[in-house]
Amino acid sequence: MASINLKSWLVRSLSGLVYVGAIVGCVFWGRIPFSILMALIGILAVVEFEKICEGISENNLPLLILDAVGVVFLAFGYIGVPLIAWIFVFLCRLILQLYTTNDRPIRSMALSFMTQIYIGGPIMLLNFLSTWIGTHLALAIFLMIWINDTGAFVVGSLFGRHRLFERISPKKSWEGFFGGLAFNCLAGWLFAIGGTTFWDTNWNVITWILFALTITLFSTWGDLVESLIKRSLNIKDSGHIMPGHGGILDRIDSLLLVAPAAFLFILIAEICGQNVIPFHHPPFF
Repeated sequence: MASINLKSWLVRSLSGLVYVGAIVGCVFWGRIPFSILMALIGILAVVEFEKICEGISENNLPLLILDAVGVVFLAFGYIGVPLIAWIFVFLCRLILQLYTTNDRPIRSMALSFMTQIYIGGPIMLLNFLSTWIGTHLALAIFLMIWINDTGAFVVGSLFGRHRLFERISPKKSWEGFFGGLAFNCLAGWLFAIGGTTFWDTNWNVITWILFALTITLFSTWGDLVESLIKRSLNIKDSGHIMPGHGGILDRIDSLLLVAPAAFLFILIAEICGQNVIPFHHPPFF
C-alpha cells in the first residue's frame, strides 16, 4: 500500500511541477508566450467543460470547435482585432445552431456562451494585465492562488472543524479558509518588501495585503463554483489530463474568478490614487 501511495504522490508531484513550470517559464519568457499558453489552457478548458456537460459527438463537434475558436479570440481580445473576430464567431455560433440537430438547442447555446464568459473572459483579462502591466504581476496572482491553496490545505487538515460550505464542498473548513488568508497576507507582505520593480507596480504593504485578501476570497469562491458544477453533474474531476490532479478546469477554477476580481481591484486602486498601473508596456501586436 505504501508503494502505491508513493507512486501516486510522485505522479501527482510530477504533473504539478510540469503545470507550474509551464506557467513560470512562460512568465519569464515574455508576454506573447504567456498569452499563447493561456489561450491553449482556454482551449483545453472549453473541451473539458462541454465534455462533462453535454458530451462530444459528431453532431456537436463543429459547435465545440467554434466555441474553442471563440475563446482563443477572446484570449487575445484585449488587442482589439481578435475581439472583432469574436463577434463574428458569436454570430456564426447562433446561426450554426439552426443547422444542427439537437433536441435541446437552448441548453446547447447556453453551455456555449458560458464557455465564453466563464473561461474566455477571465483569460482575456489576465492576458490584458500581463501585457499592459507585466507578466510578473500575473505570476503574483498565480503564486497567491497556490499559496492560498497550500495554506488552506495545511491548516484545514490539521485544525479544520467548522464546515465552510458543506452543501457544495464538505471538506472545506473555516479554519482552512483563514489559514489560506494568513498565508496570503504574509505573502503580500513579503511581495511588498521585494519592491515594486520586479512586480511592475507601485504598491505599498497595505495595497498588497488587500490584494491578498481579494485573491483569497475569489480563489475560494472560484473553487466552490466549480465544485457546484461538478456536484450538479455527479462527477469528481473535470478530466484526467493532469494525473493526480484531475482536469485543467480543476486547476484553473480559482483563476476564473480571481482574474476578473484582480482586474477590478487594480482599476479601483488606480482610481483611488495608488498609481498602480504604470502602462509602460506597448501592445504586443
